[in-house]
Amino acid sequence: MENNLFIYNTLTRKKELFEPLLADKVGLYVCGPTVYGDPHLGHARPAITFDILFRYLTQLGYKVRYVRNITDVGHLVNDADSGEDKVAKKAKLEDLEPMEIAQFYLNRYRKAMEALNVLPPSIEPLASGHVIEQIQLVKEILKQGYAYESEGSVYFDVEKYNKVYHYGILSGRNIDDLLKSTRELDGQEEKRHIADFALWKKASPEHIMRWPSPWSEGFPGWHLECTAMSRKYLGETFDIHGGGMDLIFPHHECEIAQCMASTGHEGVRYWMHNNMVTINGQKMGKSLGNFINLEEFFQGTHPLLTQAYAPMTIRFFFLQAHYRGTVDFSNDALQAAEKGLSRLLDAYHHLEQLKAAAAESTVHIEHLVSKSFEAMNDDLNTPIVISQLFEATRIVNSALTGHILLTAGDIEQLKAFFKLFLFDLLGIKDELKEENVAYDSFAKAVDLLLQIRLQAKQNKDWATSDQIRTELNALGFEIKDAKDGFEWSLKA
Repeated sequence: MENNLFIYNTLTRKKELFEPLLADKVGLYVCGPTVYGDPHLGHARPAITFDILFRYLTQLGYKVRYVRNITDVGHLVNDADSGEDKVAKKAKLEDLEPMEIAQFYLNRYRKAMEALNVLPPSIEPLASGHVIEQIQLVKEILKQGYAYESEGSVYFDVEKYNKVYHYGILSGRNIDDLLKSTRELDGQEEKRHIADFALWKKASPEHIMRWPSPWSEGFPGWHLECTAMSRKYLGETFDIHGGGMDLIFPHHECEIAQCMASTGHEGVRYWMHNNMVTINGQKMGKSLGNFINLEEFFQGTHPLLTQAYAPMTIRFFFLQAHYRGTVDFSNDALQAAEKGLSRLLDAYHHLEQLKAAAAESTVHIEHLVSKSFEAMNDDLNTPIVISQLFEATRIVNSALTGHILLTAGDIEQLKAFFKLFLFDLLGIKDELKEENVAYDSFAKAVDLLLQIRLQAKQNKDWATSDQIRTELNALGFEIKDAKDGFEWSLKA
């Protein structure tokens, strides 16, 4: 398939034609979670966003090496260079080993991603498993003169780097103003400038996780791991680096600086960032009482939720917005997404009930396909793809009511359209079938009852006809009489 994929590059602030380094291969790196708590919406959005990219690049014929890291060390509270390690802090509270905490929450993260039908990455490296590579990277940056040792820790010299390169190129921050700021901050005494960030931190006596290094017994800085691991698995220059917009500064800005300082050239060709998640118009936060983890969504156990929401409802809701737009969660919006997804799945199942007409085709399903590919090529515009799926649903429903005729070829094309775009590319699972392995038998039994009802109506046996309809309604079915038969669905 010809590649006409355009993606928005945060670095250049414009959409660019995607041209990989190698003709048939793509290197993709995405920042994964810091595993010290339950997975939440902030974890789900980048996972789903880059799952769509992974799926689509594969559909285009590329062999994709998708690396998504796990941070289990070095990420300090408040994303700072001082204070406790997030994983170690949780370990102290729970009276467990830090790696017990990391493993426990990594297992829960993977379980949640599986529920959301997020494909696993090609490689999922842990920061703690790549300390040797991180120490080597610190040595390279020191050798080039862009870092300095201070009391057993090593810091990146932002002022010196900024004289040669541009610290702030990704975020657009004015670093000159930052460099002129005062240094009156706790824990900053070791630094030459407030903007300098840690490459290696000397461990305080109470710090649990520590490794030997040429400078001290300590641990790597948070920003270092992604540069070291992306380089190890994707090379000094690779195609796409992704993550949430909240990582642009300082995390990704620091990654660029580390790469430029150690190699003299940029390591990432396209930077992609998904936007943030709000709940009822507010930023999600534990202090605001609106922090809802994924399991609470799936089970409906949070006070702000009026019901449980299936993982596919959450996934579909995200995909109704462009990945670079904000997403605001509310019960009304989730319920609307639930009903919309149900309509699409019902239409797909109703394709099995349609009888092909001998007439010449009057619909243009190829148009739906081309519009959907155009949308995917336009920076993964999933809302447009979903609008085309709803147009396909309208066609199916019109055929069910006899307003239009579909040929056997039309029906097969519609099935293929749903399969490719709804299931394969958007990654929606048909949960009704997943939950009920006997769905086909179940559907055929309902069809049989409605055929008996149809026969009763033709025989003017109104009592039997009404009884079947009443009983099915009571069981949660919606029955609609059509020109040439009937259609049914489960009530949302």
